[in-house]
Amino acid sequence: MLEGKAVVNETDMLQTMQQDALQLAAKALDNFDVTEPTEIAQFIKKEFDDTYGLGWQCIVGTDFGSFVTHSQGCFIYFFVGSLAFLLFRGTPNLAVEANNILPLEAVTA
Repeated sequence: MLEGKAVVNETDMLQTMQQDALQLAAKALDNFDVTEPTEIAQFIKKEFDDTYGLGWQCIVGTDFGSFVTHSQGCFIYFFVGSLAFLLFRGTPNLAVEANNILPLEAVTA
């Protein structure tokens, strides 16, 4: 288990949701090798989609940068050893706004 091994760097999640994220990370690390960060991320994302609804994104790795917009109460960034986990749910308003973008008109030169 991850107790004492996971270090939460930043979060705005409720404690129960944080515990779910850490438990899923532990389960993923039991099922996948640390050299398979994409499979780990896919597993955690799918589980959060199933439990908390669609729209979750998960990034796992040892060296990445990020700048994301997330729904309030739906963000956690933590480490297990040197492996970083970023889990967040995107802002739903952005998807609605994206559907309201007007198409560009063709320009003839």
